[in-house]
Amino acid sequence: MIDLTVWMNDFLRSLNDTFADRLWFVGLQGSYGRGEATETSDLDVVVILDQLSVEDIHAYHDMLDPLPHRELICGFLSGREEILHWEPSDLFQFYHDTTPIQGSLDEVLAVVDQAAVDRAIKIGACNLFHGCVHNMLHEKDEGVLRGLYKSASFVLQAILFRQTGRYLKHQTELRSIASPAEQGIIDTVLSLKAGGAVDFQPMSEALLLWSQKWILASSETN
Repeated sequence: MIDLTVWMNDFLRSLNDTFADRLWFVGLQGSYGRGEATETSDLDVVVILDQLSVEDIHAYHDMLDPLPHRELICGFLSGREEILHWEPSDLFQFYHDTTPIQGSLDEVLAVVDQAAVDRAIKIGACNLFHGCVHNMLHEKDEGVLRGLYKSASFVLQAILFRQTGRYLKHQTELRSIASPAEQGIIDTVLSLKAGGAVDFQPMSEALLLWSQKWILASSETN
């Protein structure tokens, strides 16, 4: 298991040597950000500079290559202005799922309003619906279905935030405040996350009907 403190200190040292005072924000997402990392978890880092050029992308690439566990490093690189003008429904998830390491994303909250959360729910539900129909008709792929249920957990976070004002990062926490209909989706998410078997047809149908419900519900509230 990677010692995250040691690795992050090395990463920040290299990052500051490369970009110095141009760093606006550094954060951590994914399982390490949630405190759920395993041996195979990615190091999902967020780096935002004052502005981003093609040369900066090359410099960041060259900086990453000598670092330990390079094969696990992934994440997001951007400039500040791009983030502040990003699609607000994406920023809702981005803000809440990013653990700050250096700097703050609080400036992002100015564009994440109730409409952004509603839009995150509707876009997420539409994508799930389309993904289920396509997979049921064409690919019939268990891996795709697993990915769709993982995406459903992000939609659930937005739904329950909209209902309660609380953003919960862990699926087990989501279940404690969810309605019975949502609990069924969360139970499948948790089962698949633990390596459970895919029962393709009933799981696909359940997710399809659930996403359909939220497409219609979100249309009624707009």
